Amino acid sequence: MRRSPVAAVILAAAVLVLPQPARAAACDSPRVERFGAASVTGAIVGAAVHDGRAYVVSRGQKPPVLAEIDLGTRQVTRSVTLPDAPAVGAAEGAWATAVSGGKVYAGTYPVPDLYSVDLASGEVRHLYSFGGNGGYVWSLAAAPDGKLYAGTYPDGRVWEYDPATGKARNFGIIAAGERYVRAVAADATHVYAGLLDKGKLMAVDRRTGAVRELAHGPTGIGVVAEHGDRVLAASGSTLIDVRKDGADLRTVAAPQLDALTVTEDGTVYGTSRPDGAVHRYRTGDAATTKVAAPPSPDDETRRLAVTAPGTLTGFSGSGGMWRLDLATGAAEFTDLIDAGLPAGAERVQSMLLVPNRAVYVGGHFSMEVRDLRTGGQRRFRVPGEPKDLVRRGDKIYAAIYPSGQILEIDLHTDRQRSLGYLGHDQQRPWDIEYDPVRDRLLVASAPLGARLNGALSIVDPDTGEKDVYQGVIPGQSLMSLSLDAGRGIVYLGGDVLGGGGTPPTKTTASLAAFDLTTRKVLWQKDPIPNFRTFQDIKVHGNQLYAVYKRNSGTWIALDLTTRAITRQGTLSGYGELTVHRGRVFTSAFFGGGTAYQLAPQFKQLATGLGDDWYTNPQLHFEPGSWNAWALAGRDLARLNLDPACPPLTPSATQG
Repeated sequence: MRRSPVAAVILAAAVLVLPQPARAAACDSPRVERFGAASVTGAIVGAAVHDGRAYVVSRGQKPPVLAEIDLGTRQVTRSVTLPDAPAVGAAEGAWATAVSGGKVYAGTYPVPDLYSVDLASGEVRHLYSFGGNGGYVWSLAAAPDGKLYAGTYPDGRVWEYDPATGKARNFGIIAAGERYVRAVAADATHVYAGLLDKGKLMAVDRRTGAVRELAHGPTGIGVVAEHGDRVLAASGSTLIDVRKDGADLRTVAAPQLDALTVTEDGTVYGTSRPDGAVHRYRTGDAATTKVAAPPSPDDETRRLAVTAPGTLTGFSGSGGMWRLDLATGAAEFTDLIDAGLPAGAERVQSMLLVPNRAVYVGGHFSMEVRDLRTGGQRRFRVPGEPKDLVRRGDKIYAAIYPSGQILEIDLHTDRQRSLGYLGHDQQRPWDIEYDPVRDRLLVASAPLGARLNGALSIVDPDTGEKDVYQGVIPGQSLMSLSLDAGRGIVYLGGDVLGGGGTPPTKTTASLAAFDLTTRKVLWQKDPIPNFRTFQDIKVHGNQLYAVYKRNSGTWIALDLTTRAITRQGTLSGYGELTVHRGRVFTSAFFGGGTAYQLAPQFKQLATGLGDDWYTNPQLHFEPGSWNAWALAGRDLARLNLDPACPPLTPSATQG
């Protein structure tokens, strides 16, 4: 039938007002784009040296890689993976390594299992489980008779494992309330254990199990070495040097040491945090002496060994190995990925979207950058773990653990500049924001070890000058902050556990409002009794949204005028909040990895994204769209999280 021109116009108008097919197409099309591993790592945790070879274990990869390195050529000669054990959970690394009886042994985390690798055949065996998922084998030492001694978390035990019989035993409570046996050394008669919570150096009789305290340091003990009739231990800025019978205790001034080795003549060498420099000590010295600049600047050292006369070899947590000539101070550094260590995807620390330019992904001592204009990728080293990232103009600022350093990175050149350290015991910076009105960086942080008070730090990004307000919420550390720049108020979220090494003095986590003009706390509020930790907070309008960490994924909205809870709900776990296009979103751990809209209405937007963030799961929305950069498993991904679409399902995360 022919239509009149008027009828055709009416029909066209009707078509225009019908539901838009573009909306349906956007929901039906693949809503997850994957771009490969978000962060690739060659980082290591455990390392051991034996007979011209080194053995290192990767950090963050699943399954972990144990690699053998020829110390002469500085090349990886072979590698194996540590298979998943029968227990629930999967190993992601092994801090604890030792070589004995033709085998290299590795104690893993976050399942505390013991493995062996036969140096002749390469056979890998699972030997023993020291506990359940969430535990660590922090340290491992082989005694002269071949028995192995392990220090574990969270039971705070010293364990003995006999490779000849396959039997294990522990020595009971080493110190009441202790969770971390962070370091062990062993000789023919005793095991020497460094306790992180209690700061004690203990001797355990291998035959009878009798426990004796040798020394008490000012803070946690993270490294122990023995030689002859003496034991050495590092405790904060103190080096403990004591006879094995507890006599002749000496405490000397030292930097914070993270590795020790003792030569045949009793000379002790150690490396310091956060700079990575090399120091020397002999019994009778009043203090340690710096002998060499950092072979791997601002890096952690996992193992030190004298590998030839006058030559010191170190293994860096970032994934490097260095050789130092003690006579000249000259050092050579080798990147372990370049040496042949199999690299793999790791869990991500942080992420930042620079719209229409790049996505920055913080890893372990590295930054991965995906160029959104070209699709290219690049990777560069940074001095630690970027726990959070923020942009100011053409610079990015990273809050770095474990040093508490604030690092500036140029968007154009990747050139780095340190703004220095927060100090005041603040080594764990959790959150950073930029205040454009006052041109300052705001940092929320926590201490390490047996301390409770965190801090709000206000940092000048040009000069690095810092005003640090320690204990701004008394008796609590800070996990998060959220800025209302127009009102000049920053809101703070507390954690009663502090550094986790001492009993809390509070039972309920607080929110606080801090005036950036007067530099005073305006108010403090404890919203839900006995909820101990705020994971993240975000101000939006006159509401403050907050996610708790340890309380079944509870979230709340708080009216900033009345300070009353206006809404409350439950997530699968915890994560970071973000505001986009007038709505509040969050992504959360557990339940397979989930994303939600919290306001204006609560809605689950995605499941099955994986639980592979190291710190907070995050969403980074592109301006003007519902596309958010995040993770799918360990892949960098762009998710279509349009609230009008049905929720993403686990199958949808495959693209």
